[in-house]
Amino acid sequence: MSLSGSTSDRVAKSKFLVGLIGEGIQASLSPALHEQEAKCHGLTLHYQLIDLAQDGRSIADLPRLIESAEAAGFDGLNITHPCKQAVLPLLTELSEDTRAIGAVNTMVFRKGKRKGFNTDCSGFAMSFHQKLDAPRQRVVLIGAGGVGAAIAHAAMSLGVEQLFIVDRDHQRAEVLARRVAGHYPGRQVASADELASAAKRADGLIHATPTGMAGHPGLPFDPSLLRPEMWVAEIVYFPLETELLRAARKLGCRTLDGGGMMVWQAVGAFEHFTGIKPDAGRMEAHFRKLVTG
Repeated sequence: MSLSGSTSDRVAKSKFLVGLIGEGIQASLSPALHEQEAKCHGLTLHYQLIDLAQDGRSIADLPRLIESAEAAGFDGLNITHPCKQAVLPLLTELSEDTRAIGAVNTMVFRKGKRKGFNTDCSGFAMSFHQKLDAPRQRVVLIGAGGVGAAIAHAAMSLGVEQLFIVDRDHQRAEVLARRVAGHYPGRQVASADELASAAKRADGLIHATPTGMAGHPGLPFDPSLLRPEMWVAEIVYFPLETELLRAARKLGCRTLDGGGMMVWQAVGAFEHFTGIKPDAGRMEAHFRKLVTG
């Protein structure tokens, strides 16, 4: 299965209007990342934040917000928590990968159509390959929401033989496990009732919930469940060092922060928005500068 999907529309223009729809996104680095990369290509790009946490909005406003963006001439939108699955019925086309994943983080408006893509999946896979590339026979995934769905597929594309999915909503974990298992016959994908038993013999653990973000501080689970020989991968990138990563490093675990995934999902989204392949190394250098600054 291709990880990123593709868009065949090459966009012959030099000015772009894009945005991000989600909740509590004021600290997002996406505007700076996309706008700076556009400048490096001689393009003008404005990236607007459309925050559900402002002006009394909720996920129920998603259809109206997308209609407004389309009417205003937006070229595309990034979609984040809690809208990655809710946006599906509002699209006219989905890439093959996105259809399998069942979640969208990038949509483009083109020729009267709304096309959905998922660059979270490719973003995590590329980051893992580059920065960690550790044993992955048995892996635990915490979180079965929109980003969890993308990462479940990414984990399987990386060769995971046994994937155990844990979520507060056990039914949601079961549904995701069945969905993913259908695409990878011969390998084990299952939901787990509790993290403690699932993590006992795991090579690594992937955390894919908002816990640890600036707006959702804290630990997603008791770090005493970790073992020094495990690796821990995080999807949260703001802050770059979450409480979970700090605890894992203190224990001696190998870790992967959420920065790489953030950059690589932006690389894919930028190409979908503009039709131009960005410089991934330059985008990562800019990201790290923004974070440390």
